[in-house]
Amino acid sequence: MIVRVLMIRKLAMHVKGLDGEILPHLSDLLVELRTLANHQPGYISGETLRNVSDPDEYLVISTWKSLGAWQRWFANQKRAELEGKVDALLGSSTVYKVFSYDL
Repeated sequence: MIVRVLMIRKLAMHVKGLDGEILPHLSDLLVELRTLANHQPGYISGETLRNVSDPDEYLVISTWKSLGAWQRWFANQKRAELEGKVDALLGSSTVYKVFSYDL
């Protein structure tokens, strides 16, 4: 059963204005996360979108061959470490929502 994971990331109010300092580091971490995900069994694809009405909010859509494949990736220590760094830079936690095509 294919699953799609929606990850919402938002730049916290108290770190706005530091965009020029934060965004280069954030970009590097997100590229590293995507590169690692690409090598995970069951990973299909991913895309990152920016909210047009709220440019401080990003949506990442990740597609996996199974819920188990996603759960293994989510439990990955390196992924958790990188995600922690991303959340620290953003000043807020990433929100995860997992969806399937199963009705």
